[in-house]
Amino acid sequence: MAITSPSAPTFSASLCCTRTDSAAVPARSLKSSPIQTRFQNRRFTLSCRLDSSSSVPSNGFDGDLQYELQHGSVSTHYRRRGSPVFVTLPVDAVSLPAGIMKRKKAMAQSFRALAAAGVEGVVMEVWWGLVERELPRVYNWQGYLEIVVLARRCGLKVRAVMAFHQCGTGPDDPFWIPLPRWVCEEMDKDPDLAYSDRFGRRNMEYISLGCDVLPVLHGRSPIQAYAEFMRSFRDTFRPFLGGVITGIQVGMGPAGELRYPSCPLQKLSWTWRSRELGEFQCYDKYMLASLNACAGEIGMREWANGGPIGASNLMQDPESTEFFKSDGSWNTPYGEFFLAWYSGMLLLHGERICREAETTFRGLEVNLSGKVAGIHWHYGTRSHPSELTAGYYNTSIRDGFLPIARMFGRYGFTMCCTCFEMRDAEEQQMNPVSSPEGFVKQLLLAARICDIPLQGENTASSLDDESYQQVLRMSKFYSDGPGTPTFSFNFARMDKNLFEYRNWVSFTRFVRQMADVKIFRAKLGFGEGDMPLSSLSASATAGAVLAR
Repeated sequence: MAITSPSAPTFSASLCCTRTDSAAVPARSLKSSPIQTRFQNRRFTLSCRLDSSSSVPSNGFDGDLQYELQHGSVSTHYRRRGSPVFVTLPVDAVSLPAGIMKRKKAMAQSFRALAAAGVEGVVMEVWWGLVERELPRVYNWQGYLEIVVLARRCGLKVRAVMAFHQCGTGPDDPFWIPLPRWVCEEMDKDPDLAYSDRFGRRNMEYISLGCDVLPVLHGRSPIQAYAEFMRSFRDTFRPFLGGVITGIQVGMGPAGELRYPSCPLQKLSWTWRSRELGEFQCYDKYMLASLNACAGEIGMREWANGGPIGASNLMQDPESTEFFKSDGSWNTPYGEFFLAWYSGMLLLHGERICREAETTFRGLEVNLSGKVAGIHWHYGTRSHPSELTAGYYNTSIRDGFLPIARMFGRYGFTMCCTCFEMRDAEEQQMNPVSSPEGFVKQLLLAARICDIPLQGENTASSLDDESYQQVLRMSKFYSDGPGTPTFSFNFARMDKNLFEYRNWVSFTRFVRQMADVKIFRAKLGFGEGDMPLSSLSASATAGAVLAR
């Protein structure tokens, strides 16, 4: 089902000046003070001016989906105490390029098993490169509508992820989902739409935030394209919002995380064990223009030529670099200026997207969230180099995550973070300066200080009993105490291995421990009358079908 949007919002922008947002202050008591950094009593401001049209596309439903909207029956949903668990669907749940739900029988059996186990719902990644694949403002939501209808029939909730990034490493990757074709064509015409490091290597995972508010996509800015995508999603799925779809996570960078692509995608699966420092992604012409303007504003033109010298990733020991070593230039006036600008641009990008999402879904009973990357492999050093290159100005003497938590809090967002299953004792056997537990606890503390809800997530694709216990410990670290905001967990992700007997027993035990309720059996209506299913029998059926 293709849906077209007739109009584009108006646009105006400035790279480095006082912010004069034309949008009205949202109803959620937002604080609209500009993002600022200070340098020797002088201030420079990273800012933009957004003026988005409120025009929304028209849409409709047909066939079974239209019937489901009016007549679909929903089984009684079990009201759980404790912390709910969601399960992320397979990356290829919707086919490319057809845009329809794959393995429908397997998906139905899997949803039944999850519901029987007491899982609250599923996490559904909605890929920009699949929905708006061929032409701007032409959207195909068919496959995702099918998933939501199936979840509704099974009594499961849905968290939708607005995935504005690339999936996979290339066409040979079985889970390859590139950015929309028309976006890639624009990036081919203007390579500076992609992030670039000091070696000139381009990263195509996500559009450079340096051109956030510039009309580089067929007359629209990237922020406007993201906003129109979200408005089309809202209008298409409005009958489900607040009932079935209870959460929307908005992608803000590579892997959907608020960060720069400092490490290539193909290295992220093992980067913490290779101690990758990462590269600053500030060498496209749009980022350099912003850096030049901000350096000029404080009268330091010599600081406008790019990233720091002596931050070589070729030497993977921070102490071997001039910038990242313990007494390196990261802790000098120049280092403070650059890192404040670099992290400030990332915060500004996050704020732009948060503002658009809050405006789009205002008045609807859905929980908005944003994701922070789990970068922990230099957490035990003074400079935290891999965090700095990712855009988190977090060191042993500065808290870089509290500003992010405050930003999420201003817009009523939940913060999502990974690494909940990881243990220092295990990781430090291979990398003594790694500390996933220290990283997670710092994020938990920031969330508590800002009084915002938290979503945890695992990094490894499969978990053992010790990993589940670690998740429980970390969730307890956050949840203990009066008046604590809500906590939930996204298990990543559903595959045939999850439904193997031993794995399923461990997983269902974990779900019960998170919910803190007795074992129960779910009674699910699925079109042919009510059929009671036990957790184990449902999992056996789902696993057998998924294995085909």
